[in-house]
Amino acid sequence: MTGIYKLTGSMQHYVWGGKDYIPALLNIAKQPDQHYAEWWLGAHNSSPSQLEIDGQTVSLTEFLAHNPTALGTQSRAVFGDELPYLLKILDVEKPLSIQLHPTKKQAEIGFAAENAKGVDLKDPKRTYKDNNHKPEMMIALSDFWLLHGFKTKDKILATLKSRPSLHTLADKLSTQDLHGFYADIMQADQTQLAAWLHPIIKANQTAYTQGELLLDNPDYWVLYAMEAMDIPAEKLDAGLICFYLFNIVHTKKGEGIYQDAGIPHAYLRGQNIELMACSDNVIRGGLTPKHVDIPELLKVVDCREVEPQIIPPAPQDQPVFTYSTPAKDFALENVCFRPDEQHQGKTQSATILFVMQGALKISENSTALLLKQGESAFICADTEYRIESVEEGYCVLAKLP
Repeated sequence: MTGIYKLTGSMQHYVWGGKDYIPALLNIAKQPDQHYAEWWLGAHNSSPSQLEIDGQTVSLTEFLAHNPTALGTQSRAVFGDELPYLLKILDVEKPLSIQLHPTKKQAEIGFAAENAKGVDLKDPKRTYKDNNHKPEMMIALSDFWLLHGFKTKDKILATLKSRPSLHTLADKLSTQDLHGFYADIMQADQTQLAAWLHPIIKANQTAYTQGELLLDNPDYWVLYAMEAMDIPAEKLDAGLICFYLFNIVHTKKGEGIYQDAGIPHAYLRGQNIELMACSDNVIRGGLTPKHVDIPELLKVVDCREVEPQIIPPAPQDQPVFTYSTPAKDFALENVCFRPDEQHQGKTQSATILFVMQGALKISENSTALLLKQGESAFICADTEYRIESVEEGYCVLAKLP
């Protein structure tokens, strides 16, 4: 089955989301005091996108159930009759929880185990929502700050030794591997957390309030997270210590990063495009009021030392550019369209197109759709299509590599 259909995503109103960016991008009216955190484009069962077909609205999950050939032969051979990826736009106004995602095998085992125990899928203490892994990539749409993986042991030691109240942690790390060290921190009680953090909070409060701390300084993010997430000094979160253990990464607009299974990370501030395997499996490691499953966290966490690998931005002189990641479940293509230019393509697998800026016409055979900024289309596998510029800009296409 070939063809192109108008696609409408679904909004997620998580409280960490901003109030302006996504409504402006989508050109929709915003509600007072409403958070617009994520715009989902895909076929995740919890929040599928909607297709327009002959004047009717059909969920993408229902459409694919009736038309699995739209996924493509290669996709079905590897991933079965489900769309293997989920495309999102995020507006991170407040930090997200520190989190990591399981491997495919860990997800299958964890999902089956919780099912066997009769844990309801909507139970807040449920860890595995499905049986899939969740590698993910993100491309920044603004200056974007995040935590990503453990720093090298030498860098962690230097960070700890430069703060008097963390000297005891430095001594501890000198005799431990990173996994044992991290396990002890995540299980620390309030007395220990206070001994480590209260002197730092007190010493930096004035500089923080006056805007004098730099954003590559973990002390800044400790104070910012406490303020943004309403963490009281008498009930500290063990995740705050992770600002001294993990890489604080700044990606500029257009740059990206890839998060593999087990790598701890947290989005701190900014807007981005996120593309991931179709899963909602999140194992949390602090900075959250939600359930933190410490035994599962310590089983899944990858404590290898990470030097962040920044994905470079799409070159301005290259109309079509595919970002490079090791993912097998997804790829992201960036297409710039300029006046009097056409881009011809043929999909190998089911593809989702989202217009980031400007307006375009996409056509195949007798079908043509006019899409402006914030609008999207679903393109069936094996469809030959043409993109023409209506108003200069760019779009992204999610597909298989």
